[in-house]
Amino acid sequence: MAIFVPTSGKKDCTSRTVSTIFILTSEMMIDEGIASILLDYFLHIRQNPGYYRICTSSQVSLHFSSMANFKHKKQCSFYVLIILHLVFLCNVCLSASSVTEYVSAVGDPGMKRDSLRLAIESWNQCNEVGEEVPHMGSPRAADCFDIYKASPQSYRKNCSLCNKLPYTLVHRVTEEDNKLSVGDPFLGVPQKALLDVDLYAAEKERYLGSKCEVADNPNPWHFWMFMLKSGNMDTLAAKCPKNGHKVGPFGPDSGFPCFGIGCMNQPKIFHDYTTLQGANRTTLKGRFYGSWDLNADLSRGLFAGDFSYHSVSWEKEVGKGSWMFHHVLKTSTKYPWLMLYLRSDATHGLSGGYHYPSRGMSKIIPESPNFKVRFTLNVIKGGGPKSQFYLMDMGSCWKNNGEPCDGNVTSDVTRYSEMIINPSTSAWCRPDHLSMCPPYHTFPDGTRVHRNDTSRFPYSAYHLHCSPGNAEYLEMPSTLCDPYSNPQPQEILQILPHPVWGEYGYPTKQGEGWIGDQRTWELDVGRLSQSLYFYQDPGTKPARRQWTSIDLGTEIFKDPDQVAKWTVSDFDILVTKK
Repeated sequence: MAIFVPTSGKKDCTSRTVSTIFILTSEMMIDEGIASILLDYFLHIRQNPGYYRICTSSQVSLHFSSMANFKHKKQCSFYVLIILHLVFLCNVCLSASSVTEYVSAVGDPGMKRDSLRLAIESWNQCNEVGEEVPHMGSPRAADCFDIYKASPQSYRKNCSLCNKLPYTLVHRVTEEDNKLSVGDPFLGVPQKALLDVDLYAAEKERYLGSKCEVADNPNPWHFWMFMLKSGNMDTLAAKCPKNGHKVGPFGPDSGFPCFGIGCMNQPKIFHDYTTLQGANRTTLKGRFYGSWDLNADLSRGLFAGDFSYHSVSWEKEVGKGSWMFHHVLKTSTKYPWLMLYLRSDATHGLSGGYHYPSRGMSKIIPESPNFKVRFTLNVIKGGGPKSQFYLMDMGSCWKNNGEPCDGNVTSDVTRYSEMIINPSTSAWCRPDHLSMCPPYHTFPDGTRVHRNDTSRFPYSAYHLHCSPGNAEYLEMPSTLCDPYSNPQPQEILQILPHPVWGEYGYPTKQGEGWIGDQRTWELDVGRLSQSLYFYQDPGTKPARRQWTSIDLGTEIFKDPDQVAKWTVSDFDILVTKK
C-alpha cells in the first residue's frame, strides 16, 4: 500500500493530520468519477513532486471518511491506472528521496547585509609583503561598519537634522588601525612578528578580523577579501623561494618582469570609507584604490599616463538587494603582470596560496563534491588578449600523500583550479602537446579517458595543467608549475568553456559570460572539482578536497597598458545541509 501525503513543509510521515490521501492497492475498485479525480491529482503530483511524500500505512493515521462512497458504485478496475502510472510512481519515489537541501557557507549570503564587512590585501610574486610602501602601512586594510536606524524619539520638531539622517554608521576599523606599519604594536601581536614585515601583515589581518568579527553558527566570520598581486620578481634580490626552498640570486630571467631595484614593491592603497550618500542618505558607497607606480598622479584620470591602477568600489541601497562591487585593473610598462580577485576565504586556518592563518567570509569550508557557488558577473572590459579572467578560481592545499597541509612549505602543495572565460585564451593542451594536459579526464558519469585517447579526450576543454615541483611519481610528459609564485610548490589546472562542463552549470562555448553577456551563475563547483585531476602519490589515500578560498577576477599576464572592468554581486557559496 502506498499513500501520497501533502508534506506541508514537513519531511516526516508521523504526527500529521491527513486531510487528503490516496491509497493504492492492486485490489481497489473505484468508480469512474473517482478515477478522474485521481488522474487530476496525479497530474498535480507530477507537476509538484516536492510537495508530496510517499508514506506507508503504518506511518500515518488514516481517515477513511472520503472513501465511504467507494462501494456500490459503477466500478472499473484500478489495475490499468496503476500500470499507467507505474513509471511515474518510480520517478516520484526517486524525486522524493533525492531532494538535496543547501545552506550558505558564507557569513553574508548573497551580499545582502547592509552592515558591510570587507578587507583588502596585497601580495608580491611569492605571496609575501617583502617591503612596505612608506606612509602606507602594512598592506592590509578593512572597511567594516554597522548601520543603525535613527531612534523614533529623534523625530522631533526641533531636530531637523535628525529627520534628514535616518541612518547612522559606526565604523569598527579606524584609520589608525589601517595604517599600522611594521614595528607598531597592537593588541595580540607576537614579539617575533613585530619587526618581520611578512609575519606582521599576517598578524595585522587577524587583528583587523577581530575588529570586524561577527558571531555566527557554526563559526564567526570576518570579511570579504579583495586580493591584489604583482607578478614582478627581482631574481637578483633572491626574495622568493623555489618550491618552498630558499635560493640565492639568479638571472636575470625574462619570464619575470622587473625594471630594476624596487620592482617588487607593494601598491599604494587609498581608502574612501563607506558613507551614506544621496538625497535621502540611503545609498551606501565606499572605495579602495591606488597604483603600483608610486609616483603616479591619479588625479589626472585613468588614461592620462603610463601608470598602473587598481580600484574596488561598492554601492548599495539600505535594505534593498545585493552590494554591487565595481572592479578596475590597469597594467603599465613597469607593472605588466597584475591580479585582482574577490575572495571568500576560510575564517580560520590557511587560505589558498597563503601559508599563514588568515581571516575571511567562509564560516564553513566547502568540500568536494557537496557545494555550489552562485553570483552575478558583468564583464565590462576584458583586459586584453592576455587577461586570464577567472569565472571561478578555487584554492586549496594538501600534501602529495593526501595529508592536509600543516605549514611546512617544502611539503605543502597549493592546488588551484580556474575556469578562464576570455575567448582569446586558447587550449595549450593538444594531442601534440600532452605535457600541458592532465593525464586523464573524468566525465560526469564517472567514465575516465586517458589523454592518449585522441578520439575521446576533450583537449580543447583544458588551457593547461602543470604539476607540483616536489612530485616524485609524475606521468610523463609533464610540465612543472612556476616554482617561485607561491611560498610552496603548486599545482594548477586551468579549464576553458566546453560542453563537457555543461552539466556543472559552467559555460559550454567561448563567449558565454563575456563582455555583453551578464549572467547570474549557479555553478556546481563541488561536483566539478571532485572530478578534476590533481596529482597524488600512488597508493595513498585520496585527499579531502576542502577549498579554503573561492574567488573570481582577472590576472593580466605580462601585457602593459591594458584595462579590465567588471562587477560582481549576489555572491554565495551553498553547501549541502548535514
